[in-house]
Order: sequence, then structure tokens, then C-alpha cells
Amino acid sequence: MIEGVRRAGDRALIVELGGLDEVMAFHARVTAEPLGQIDQVAAARTVLLTFAGARDAERAAARVREVSLDAVPEGGRRTVELEVVYDGEDLDDVARLAGLSREAVVAAHAGTPWLAAFGGFAPGFCYLTGGDPRLTVPRRSAPRTAVPAGSVALAGEFSAVYPRASPGGWRLIGRTGAALWDLDREPPALLAPGDRVRFRPVREIVRGAEPQARRGPATAAICSSRRSASSWLLSSASESASIQGGSISKLADVFSRK
Repeated sequence: MIEGVRRAGDRALIVELGGLDEVMAFHARVTAEPLGQIDQVAAARTVLLTFAGARDAERAAARVREVSLDAVPEGGRRTVELEVVYDGEDLDDVARLAGLSREAVVAAHAGTPWLAAFGGFAPGFCYLTGGDPRLTVPRRSAPRTAVPAGSVALAGEFSAVYPRASPGGWRLIGRTGAALWDLDREPPALLAPGDRVRFRPVREIVRGAEPQARRGPATAAICSSRRSASSWLLSSASESASIQGGSISKLADVFSRK
């Protein structure tokens, strides 16, 4: 359900929702049936809508609670396939935590399609959900100071690919040569919320090979546009400032997943 609507300046709205499923449903709906916004950015519990002018934002504010959270037909959803070498440093730990063999972890990760839920942490970083529940594992107790670009990782119920070298506490199970973020590409990000993602095990990465994607209608989102990087920062900062849950803020919760 839609729990609240807040202004973010005079040209943006932050829509608060009950959970990730509602976020994904709302984001899909306003992407398919816009409220006049020029961009929509999903986060863990909110969707940021940005508008060309203050009047557009005011008109949308009066309509936003009427948005249906019923499922949108999936006819235009893209499927992106990423080749992965499953040789990550934490693969044995994941197998132990999940009670599986290394081979079973790989089969579970590659055998279930994932869904890009929302972006965050860094341009091109998408939180993927909907995978095999046996792969729900905690983050590392001590984050690494440097995680290589292209690392395929697990944390909680999510999987993700690090788009660039950075610190991180997710458990590394493999690597891909796909460029998750490329400013010379339009759009720069490989994945957008709503995309379906499949991982394909390979013995070695073929450099320069483009990931396979079956494309439907374009999706405007944090992971797929230059302007959305700044929109995501506004969404996350506002979310942290106003939503406190238990002992940590929502932004801290989101960043704890990186």
C-alpha cells in the first residue's frame, strides 16, 4: 500500500510504500502509465518521481494515491544474460552457510531468473531479487576494502554485480566481464529495474563480448539514465532523514547491503 507522499523540493515527490513488492509494482505502474514525471527511481521502500516543473509535481501529488498496485503485464520486460565464472573467494563459505555443495550453489544461482528491483550504492549497481531462497546468506562480518569490478555477489535475499572496484561486504561467488556501467553507452547502465537477469556459468570470460539481452520497451530508471544518478542520491538522502526503523535508518539499512 502507499503509506505516504512527501515533497522533495518543488519538482519531485517521494512515495513511501509498504515493502519491496509494492515498490516494484508502483514503479512498474508509473513507468507504464506516467503521472507526468520525467523520471522514476526505485529504492528499498520508496519511489522518487521527478518532474519538469512545480505545477506538474502538484498535479501528480493529487493523483499519486490513486495509482493501482496491481501487476502490470510483463510483455515488455527485458531478459539480460550474464556470463559468470563461478570462482569467487566466498563460494565455499556460501556453500557451507546454505548447506549445499559448490556445484549446487552455482546451479541454484544460475538456475533461477533474478529480477532487478532497484538501484543504489553506485551507478549501475542493481539489487536483484527473486532468486533461490536457499542462497539467502548474511553479509561478511568484515567488509573488504576493495572488491573487483564485475564481482557477482550475494547478501541477504539479494544478488548483485559490482559495476566498479569499491569496498563491499557482500559474499563473492563469481565474476563477469559485462560492463554494468559505461558512459559511452546509451543508456550507460546495463540493467534497469524490471529487467529479468539470468546468469550463465562459463569456464572463462570472453573479453569484449556483449551480454545477450532480449529487449522490450525502454525503461527509465536509476540504472539506465545519467540524470538518475543524482535522483537516486536525493531519494536515498531523503529516505534516511525521515524514515527510522528500529535501531537504524532506512539508508543505513540499504547501504548495509552493499
